[in-house]
Amino acid sequence: MRQYYVYILASRSRHLYIGVTNDLRRRVWHHKRGDGAAFTGKYRITSLVYFEETANVLAAIAREKQLKQWPRWRKERLIELRNVGWVDLSAAWFPEVVH
Repeated sequence: MRQYYVYILASRSRHLYIGVTNDLRRRVWHHKRGDGAAFTGKYRITSLVYFEETANVLAAIAREKQLKQWPRWRKERLIELRNVGWVDLSAAWFPEVVH
């Protein structure tokens, strides 16, 4: 059974990026290396601060679109409900990467 993820990345200055993938670890690694999206590379958006998981690809895509339409304050509130300190949830995945 496939899993899909809607995720939010943040930079140190709290620029946000929202994406969807079927392999969260691989996708975050691409962002950290700088070959994810041009936007994340430009603003150094590499910290995974939030994610959701679903088995339904259409639900994941719909959720990504929904989150992208939300105002910034609502996205920040969503992140802070699960990750008060905006800690990089993927830090332990890639210990060789300087955070």
